[in-house]
Amino acid sequence: MQPWRAIANEDDRPLLEFELETLVRGFFEPALFLDYVRHFVLFEQDADQIIKKIAGYHQFHAVREAVKATVIAASSPNKGMLEVQETRATYGKEVQPGSRKAGMVWHTQGSGKSITMACYAGKLLQQPEMKNPTLVVVTDRNDLDGQLYGTFCAAEDLLRQTPVQAGSREELREMLASREAGGIIFTTVQKFALLDDEEQHPLLSGRSNIVVISDEAHRSQYGMKGRLDTKTGKYVFGYAKHMRDALANATFIGFTGTPIALEDKDTRAVFGDYVSIYDIQDAVDDGATVPIYYESRLAKLDVNQAEIDALNAQVDEVIEDEEDLTAREKTKSDWAALTKLVGAQPRLEQVAADLVQHFETRTATLEGKAMIVCMSRDICAELYNAIVALRPNWHDADPEKGAIKVVMTGSAADKPLLQPHLTSQ
Repeated sequence: MQPWRAIANEDDRPLLEFELETLVRGFFEPALFLDYVRHFVLFEQDADQIIKKIAGYHQFHAVREAVKATVIAASSPNKGMLEVQETRATYGKEVQPGSRKAGMVWHTQGSGKSITMACYAGKLLQQPEMKNPTLVVVTDRNDLDGQLYGTFCAAEDLLRQTPVQAGSREELREMLASREAGGIIFTTVQKFALLDDEEQHPLLSGRSNIVVISDEAHRSQYGMKGRLDTKTGKYVFGYAKHMRDALANATFIGFTGTPIALEDKDTRAVFGDYVSIYDIQDAVDDGATVPIYYESRLAKLDVNQAEIDALNAQVDEVIEDEEDLTAREKTKSDWAALTKLVGAQPRLEQVAADLVQHFETRTATLEGKAMIVCMSRDICAELYNAIVALRPNWHDADPEKGAIKVVMTGSAADKPLLQPHLTSQ
């Protein structure tokens, strides 16, 4: 059970903390408590059980601040100045009326970002100033789209409606063009791609009460500037530009769990200032995660700058030309060169030797486990073989035995390299 650390807002934390007093003053203050009960309690059905989920203090205050910022950003530029001044005086946030930039919510991974987004949606939909808004939830991966969609569907009692999910570009365009108010639409940013005969994305809705909620915003919301396609001689823009052409008067808010530098001008130029920050130190202080210590250990790539530039160009081409991540992942030829460099046998042997030495030195004084993350399944299997070559006794064919295992998806059609790591358990 996490403590309640804030009173009026997330920046209002007592220097000398008495947890019971903070809870009474910050949670049971009548206006805050009633707001919490109304917008921050979710119920999910899990088989024959009903699970009750409630927001933490960081989620509660983040949503309140984000909703206020959204209402101001979506308002007329000539209205709401008193409210803007009050917000700045209280929280120090920079929100311009009519800017269409509601800001960024940066909450570290594992802090319950999906629930925060659901609570934000539920509260925003009830704001009379928004006049029954349409919410467009945008991700950059199909699996994230499905996971977040499932979270929102489970919270339909809070949202008071059932979200819908666009299955294609054409379906997304129809949903946005035909809807005159309300609704929660889920899509991947790749579905804002142009059709073959289009040079610019058509306007789908000019309404000002559309709010685009971008998940993992640091990854998907750039591409506003054009780049010259040397094959066609035309300038090509990213999905973010197409989305803004389609929803010209929408307000944008970004959610991310990945650290973003506070001086990051690109993210702030797209979304506006940070409306809430719950970083890893906050999570550690609350007991939500353990401390993380970083140590730089580099295994250099033996590649010259010309090869790097060529690979960057290939990656850009894949990102722009594919409609979704499933198609992008199938473009294996464009990733093959980079995979070969990262997974080159001499480099993997160097990494394996360093990992084994580092792990054994650490566990000699502090018992623990280790997790290795690799670029591809092939590299996972190759690195496993390189480590086992150094420590044969770590291997065991039995899934329940041995000191090292590969965790990945797989199928019976996989290549022989991967077959030893496939199991039904």
